[in-house]
Amino acid sequence: MNMTTGRRGIVWKTPDITADGLKMFACIAMLIQTIGIAVIEKGLIHLDQYTQDSLNQAMAQDSRLMTLAGIGSIMQLIGGMAIPVFTFLLVEGFRNTSDYKKYLLLMVLTAVISEIPYDLAVGGKIMDWSSQNAMVTMSICLIMLKCLDIFKDGSGFTGGLVRMLIVLAAVVWVSLFRAEYGLCMVLLTAVFYVFYTQNILKTVLGCIISLMYITGPLSFYGIWCYNGERKDRINKYVYYAFYPVHLLVLGVIAKYVL
Repeated sequence: MNMTTGRRGIVWKTPDITADGLKMFACIAMLIQTIGIAVIEKGLIHLDQYTQDSLNQAMAQDSRLMTLAGIGSIMQLIGGMAIPVFTFLLVEGFRNTSDYKKYLLLMVLTAVISEIPYDLAVGGKIMDWSSQNAMVTMSICLIMLKCLDIFKDGSGFTGGLVRMLIVLAAVVWVSLFRAEYGLCMVLLTAVFYVFYTQNILKTVLGCIISLMYITGPLSFYGIWCYNGERKDRINKYVYYAFYPVHLLVLGVIAKYVL
């Protein structure tokens, strides 16, 4: 636990947060966001049936609709705090894994399994090619990390250029796949990896990038308090399963229950 002494001798303490704590926080934030999208916007408001103008008119005439829209927006803002945390944990996982191939395979399998639940929850369809789930983005980021690691010893202009091209290639791939949070997660992954030991610079750059989702910088308090402890109280496979399961459950509720 870090301690700082204030002006009047008051000792300010920052909590020790484990990887397990960060995972739980990110999962809760993501769950809240998905409820906002699937249940509130898709299930209750039926947002797809409105244009922006017709939605504004409907909200002006219906206070309940306006309240639901406000709640949905707030829930999505809360979800923005999960993005830097998941990205930070991805880099931590890469740096500490003993089996990169198994790590990547698990990520890719989760991405494949999650696609139909994601389409159902976010698009309201069984198959929707307009966007792909966030695990696709994380798989691409994991491949990018391996490439950056291979060329980590490159110095000077050439080394810097190679690393920039690797990051640019990842940006192109997430754009082609239309993967969720693509640009933000790729840039955050690069920052967390390249400036791994430079906490202040990593935090400043990370906060700037995560402003793409407005509330993203708030999660850096938890990242700053991370104590490096990676022992999970909950089995790691539970966290992987949580992503497709929560999407599937909320997607089914939004489409077939509400």
